[in-house]
Amino acid sequence: MSIIDLSDEQQMIKRVAAEFAENEIKPLASYHDREHKFPAEIIAKLAGLGFLGMAIPNEYGGGELSYLSYVLAIEEISKACASTGTILLAHSSLVCDPIKNFGTGDQKNHYLPDLANGTKLGCFALSEPDAGSDPAAMSTQAVKKDDHYILNGTKCWITNGAEAAVAIIFATTDPSNKRKGVSAFIVDMDTPGLNVGKLEEKLGIRATSTAQLFLEDCKVPAANVLGEPGDGFKIAMKTLDGGRIGVASQAVGIAQAALEDSVRYSKERKAFGKVISNFQGLQFMMADMATRIEASRLLTWQAAVMKDKNMNYSKKSAMAKLYAAETAMWVTTKAIQIHGGYGYTVDYPVERYFRDAKITEIYEGTSEIQRIVIARETLKEIQ
Repeated sequence: MSIIDLSDEQQMIKRVAAEFAENEIKPLASYHDREHKFPAEIIAKLAGLGFLGMAIPNEYGGGELSYLSYVLAIEEISKACASTGTILLAHSSLVCDPIKNFGTGDQKNHYLPDLANGTKLGCFALSEPDAGSDPAAMSTQAVKKDDHYILNGTKCWITNGAEAAVAIIFATTDPSNKRKGVSAFIVDMDTPGLNVGKLEEKLGIRATSTAQLFLEDCKVPAANVLGEPGDGFKIAMKTLDGGRIGVASQAVGIAQAALEDSVRYSKERKAFGKVISNFQGLQFMMADMATRIEASRLLTWQAAVMKDKNMNYSKKSAMAKLYAAETAMWVTTKAIQIHGGYGYTVDYPVERYFRDAKITEIYEGTSEIQRIVIARETLKEIQ
């Protein structure tokens, strides 16, 4: 299919997500942001509508929908509230996906149904205080003892860390083997020795928890290794490839919200005796905003379709995230400019869009990391 030919099912998902976002999420977005309040009731309603298990197979209680369907929903939800989008991204892309793709039958049967119906929320623990863009440098260790592993270390920047019931935690099982010595573990958050530390005070996505996790002689069954021991780095990179498409769709949603608010404001605000939408300078600004958003959306949809078709999408997902994230930052900056002094106040949501946009250039691989991925793949392709 063409990347712009959405199926009836996909159009329905987009419409339902948009209506729910407009009626249920948007009215509370500023409140949740201002109060740093996790939107628990909204997440529960989204779970009831099936949005927490969209890509999980039917046999585990999920919707078994395409990845394109998922990114369509993430865009609409993030357009209303980027924090809510982030919560779904961490849960779906970073937890449900790797268990679905790399888990054993027992692991899938045990974890996926509760993740799909929202009974349990997931988090992804890769980053450390001294290992962000270079996860192979992690210091968290897992030592095998009989039928279990003992994990010790510190994880940081963990989205959903305070609310999650299930974590995918990465630790080195063979420090001498660097990235090939990293393993992934499915860990229940109530496991003794796993403690949630401080919650970060953040610039944006303030309705999400971003926590430290402390592992102190945390005993995890060997049966909870995800994939094989030593597969952790591969699992992390593959998971982030898909997650970046979700972040790109989030960035598109933020940028689209900023554009729409700017257009509406420009049609109401008057200066020099006429509405400011008549000024060519602002029209040029909005034309560039609309064009960059559309390009970002098409890059994102293309990457999602390639993932659905089991094609190599690493380069395309990096392109989508890079361009969409930088577009979101650029568009929200222009949106504040169009609003003038009002845009700099909390009375208008464009300042929240601006704050939320910044994280899309950082998490799940910074813009600099995306450029490395794109350059590496381009150098391979062109001989």
